[in-house]
Amino acid sequence: MTITEPTTRTGSTSTPLDAARADLRGRLLADRVLFDLGSPGLYGRSAVFERVYAGIDAAGVRAMADLDLEVVRFPPVEPLAAFERTDYIASFPDLAASISGFTGDDRKHRALLAARERGDRWEDFLDPADLMLTPAVCHPLYGTLTGTIPQQGRTFDVLGDSFRREPSLDPMRLQAFHMHEFVHVGTPASARAHRDDRIPVIRDLLTSFGLEIDVVAANDPFFGRVGTMLARNQVEQSLKYEFVTPVYGEAGEPTAIGSANLHEDHFGTSFDIRTADAQVAHSACVAWGLERVTIALFAAHGTDPASWPADARRALDL
Repeated sequence: MTITEPTTRTGSTSTPLDAARADLRGRLLADRVLFDLGSPGLYGRSAVFERVYAGIDAAGVRAMADLDLEVVRFPPVEPLAAFERTDYIASFPDLAASISGFTGDDRKHRALLAARERGDRWEDFLDPADLMLTPAVCHPLYGTLTGTIPQQGRTFDVLGDSFRREPSLDPMRLQAFHMHEFVHVGTPASARAHRDDRIPVIRDLLTSFGLEIDVVAANDPFFGRVGTMLARNQVEQSLKYEFVTPVYGEAGEPTAIGSANLHEDHFGTSFDIRTADAQVAHSACVAWGLERVTIALFAAHGTDPASWPADARRALDL
């Protein structure tokens, strides 16, 4: 699942939106809600951040309690072979990131150290490790489903790490973050029903936190000229909706903090997943970005949860 919003260049406050982003980031850092780690889009999180973050996710799990869920968790990396089958690199090469490791001998190590002493890029001495940082937490799921699934389908609770190489000083755009996804794999009808039925549930959940939420048709940030056509088709076919909130007020467009996605048979075909009648399985997911919802709440209500509206505190069990 991919949550998106328009990208702007970092490091500038030349527009009202840039200024609003810098102001929110400054407040989060000054009030020690987040800690700057020295690289755009990477932060440490305080106890108050974690308390709100945990409250959001617990409320979300309660909202999904009526589903027959199978809970699965995966590591923050996935094998290169599985990543290839998702076709992510074809659509989002600019967001992907691989893992490398040192496999050389003493001679190569000495050359690495010499390069480091000179201030050169010693990372060039590392070799690909056949692992990718996971860009979407549901990716590892599909390889476990190859074969036949029940005709009624299966529904999963997937929580985990995502990484996208997208450095930014916008606190709503992180390189490393967490998604909680609720994924259904089944027939075309059951996949669409899962997506559509959960939209009002998630909207009600997010508004219960005191956020102003709209649900809008959207597209993923596909790369290149072919990507422009894919994005247009995604919108025209109503495959993706986003839950957006005006984090930066009138300074910019509302920001996506969750989404509802219909994959059709993309993963069913890629991973050879079939229903009991031998048809290619379809899939859908609904999800929210935990850090995005958390930061949206700090933007809306301030950095001290004790002063937040009573209804929001009650919904979050704060």
